[in-house]
Amino acid sequence: MMVKWLKSPLHQGPDPSLIYRPDMGTEAAKDKGSFRNYTSGPLLDRVFATYKLMHTHQTVDFVRKKHAQFGSFSCNKMTVMEAVDMLDSLVDESDPDVDFPNSFHAFQTAEGIRKAHPDKDWFHLVGLLHDLGKVLALWGEPQWAVVGDTFPVGCRPQASVVFCDSTFQENPDLWDPRYSSELGMYQPHCGLENVLMSWGHDEYLYQMMRFNKFSLPPEAFYMIRFHSFYPWHTGGDYRQLCSQRDLDMLPWVQEFNKFDLYTKCPDLPDVDKLRPYYQELIDKYCPGVLSW
Repeated sequence: MMVKWLKSPLHQGPDPSLIYRPDMGTEAAKDKGSFRNYTSGPLLDRVFATYKLMHTHQTVDFVRKKHAQFGSFSCNKMTVMEAVDMLDSLVDESDPDVDFPNSFHAFQTAEGIRKAHPDKDWFHLVGLLHDLGKVLALWGEPQWAVVGDTFPVGCRPQASVVFCDSTFQENPDLWDPRYSSELGMYQPHCGLENVLMSWGHDEYLYQMMRFNKFSLPPEAFYMIRFHSFYPWHTGGDYRQLCSQRDLDMLPWVQEFNKFDLYTKCPDLPDVDKLRPYYQELIDKYCPGVLSW
């Protein structure tokens, strides 16, 4: 598929969301720039500022410190549904598409998956869970260390990273010879499990799910960990780091991305009617009070 190149002083690379799109209705198909538009719109200044801070401060040292800070999961004790409710007060400052609380997006995503994959209840739950790591922003973490597209630290950012050409100039790792080449500190095809990703809600929730021993299949953990890694799952970059397992899991992440991205709309779901079904799934796969 031909990639649309963005003619903007903010970003000279391809819009990664245009490489992979699910089947869309007639109205949505008329305007392919309606999602992940990083060149115009009322939220653009806020979005660019968030990515500028992210791409300046997300370094190898910073990410390692965040793993140490949050790796004991001693911030809070709460159930999954309590965490969902906390997202009522969060609006994602990196998202150019929506400006409503993140909790609604969780149910929108889950319901989209449920409709398309009625036989995979674990997949429905992934839709509800996928952004719960954003509670970090409600505990004092800046949004540039919580939200937005992720990318590997410790190597040179590749072309499909959002705002790649205009936001990394002040990142010290780009001037460090250990981290500034295409492979940086990694070996070819080392596997994404051995790559240090930029810190945010994906990595935090993935680690939290492992800590609390969620009984979900490996595909679910993979979707959670890499759903914001757009430069990989839609941009086609960072293949030099991938193992065969990564490539085998990629279609699952891409399938999830359909619903994460294209279920966003201002028609908000009736959450009260949906809660009993999703509570049953929580009780099945990740019950009780959890460590966050």
